[in-house]
Amino acid sequence: MNHQSIDTTTATKFLPMVSVVVPIYNAEADLSALIACLSAQTYPKDRVEYLLVDNNSSDRTLTLLQEAAASSVIKISALSENQIQSSYAARNTGIRAATGEIIAFTDADCHPQPQWLESLIQPFVNSEVVIVAGEITALPGNTLLEEYAELQDILSQKHTLAHPFCAYGQTANLAIRRTALEKVGLFRPYLTTGGDADICWRILQQNLGRLEFAPQATVQHRHRTTLKELASQWRRYGRSNRYLHELHGIELMPELNLAEYGHRLGRWMFKELPKNTVKAIAGKASLVDLLNTPLTVFVIQARISGQKNAKLPENAKIIAWL
Repeated sequence: MNHQSIDTTTATKFLPMVSVVVPIYNAEADLSALIACLSAQTYPKDRVEYLLVDNNSSDRTLTLLQEAAASSVIKISALSENQIQSSYAARNTGIRAATGEIIAFTDADCHPQPQWLESLIQPFVNSEVVIVAGEITALPGNTLLEEYAELQDILSQKHTLAHPFCAYGQTANLAIRRTALEKVGLFRPYLTTGGDADICWRILQQNLGRLEFAPQATVQHRHRTTLKELASQWRRYGRSNRYLHELHGIELMPELNLAEYGHRLGRWMFKELPKNTVKAIAGKASLVDLLNTPLTVFVIQARISGQKNAKLPENAKIIAWL
């Protein structure tokens, strides 16, 4: 009995200093929810600092951050990155001000659950672990596109952890040991997408340690609600493909030709749609089941166009250092 209690205390004694870095751009609508989520963390308040970095917002974001820093029950620092318009440059500003041995990342439009930080930090008890990725789930949504994204599990880290080139975690829910950043450098400040994969791969390729997945460390994220936002999200994924192809040599996504589009949509119209319509009448399928294929073709097309039209800027190759 006594032996067991010793084990649990040793397990819970692992409480390194943690710095949570959040880049913020024009997010006055999201700030109060974000700060409420950070304030509700179960990780001991005296072992964590929150570095919220305004990236040249044109709304009241910076003022609200400064007010929160002055009045919050948790330790908030309101910082700004006005030189470079990029979430990675803003993250670097946060990292440079950080005092923790573990740097954790999330985004302004995310809702970290109360156990998030505690679960995200636990795997670092093993000194071989240098990166931990937590899970990203959807905030409850009821529009067709939110339901589609939910069905596809678009945001889940399982996609990035299974990347054919090398596993990585998205910065919406990621933690990195500070010593790894000292060795490989920070984010590429002029990169506008793909920086999470890039930094994880640089760390893993130098064999500094391994990446661990912490499924209990959950962050909720809002899905896109309009076709315009959905297309823009997938074009960004396409640009990310192109940039990572240039930086790391990953394979590009193959383009679909007209015959393949025709085949997919034909199969949908004559096979899937009638079958799912019958199911829908019986109450066993929803609108999102009926429109799944055309939406998938739509996002594939957006991703391919993003990949095709992107060109990695020369300065995006620059790596910043601590």
